[in-house]
Order: sequence, then C-alpha cells, then structure tokens
Amino acid sequence: MKIGELAKATNTQVETIRYYEREELLPKTIRTDSNYRVYSNTHVERLAFIRYCRGLDMTLDEIRILLKFKDLPNEFCDQINILLDEHINHVATRIKELRILEQQLKALRETCCESQKASQCGILSEISAASKQDQESWTDVNHVHGSHGIDAKYRKKSSQ
Repeated sequence: MKIGELAKATNTQVETIRYYEREELLPKTIRTDSNYRVYSNTHVERLAFIRYCRGLDMTLDEIRILLKFKDLPNEFCDQINILLDEHINHVATRIKELRILEQQLKALRETCCESQKASQCGILSEISAASKQDQESWTDVNHVHGSHGIDAKYRKKSSQ
C-alpha cells in the first residue's frame, strides 16, 4: 500500500507517518520504480502500536524502548516494567498538577462573575498582576508540561 492508504488504514496523517519514519520508529520501506514507498501489514501493526502508546501519553523515547523489546521477544521485560512504573508516576504527578491548575483557574474565574468592560475584568487584572511578578515567583505556578524525559539508563541498557 502507498502512504495515503497507510494513513487511511491507521487514521494517521501522512506527515505523522513521515515523522515516525524520520524518527526511525517505523521500519524502512521499499520503493517502487516511480519512487513511491510501499507499506505492508507490518507497518500497519507497528503504527497502530505507536499510536496506542502515544494515546497513553508515552514519549517517543519510551515508545522507542518498547519497540526495541517488541523486536527482541526473547529479552526479559524488567526494563519495560520499570519504564511503565516511571510513566505511571509521571501521570500521577501530572494529575496532581492538573488538579492544582483547576483550582487556580476556578479561583481566577471567581474574580469576574458578571459581564463588564474588559478594563474592569477581574480575570484580566489578576493575570496582568501575576504576569508582572518576578520570574522566580511565578515559576512556582504548576503548569503541566506535555512531555517528560526518559532516564538515560534505559537508553544505555536497551542499546546493549
């Protein structure tokens, strides 16, 4: 199948497939005489695996490690267990951060309870005041970041 067919079969954008290829998460494909990539069911299965992992909010590095073990089925999975435990901890931390963020947003919302001129809006006033504070004081605000690092020990062990 061509890349458009792979994209349709996996509900994945073509640009995303190309990105995963550049990141070497998807195996190289053969090309036709007219230079079109040709994909197989192996690509469909691997892309589905990657997309599922992304749905679990795993980083590309985490997925890369899982794929290495998937490609080496006789290896022991202790590193996979550790990776998942750390990912669970990361998710738990993000949930705590999101709860704090929710409370901050609710408190902010309470500063403006009725429609009025923007110059009188409590939300805008609070955000403006907070944004003027020193960098150190407002970096304590817990903002949830979209990705997290992967411990170098996994990269080292998985490359051995």
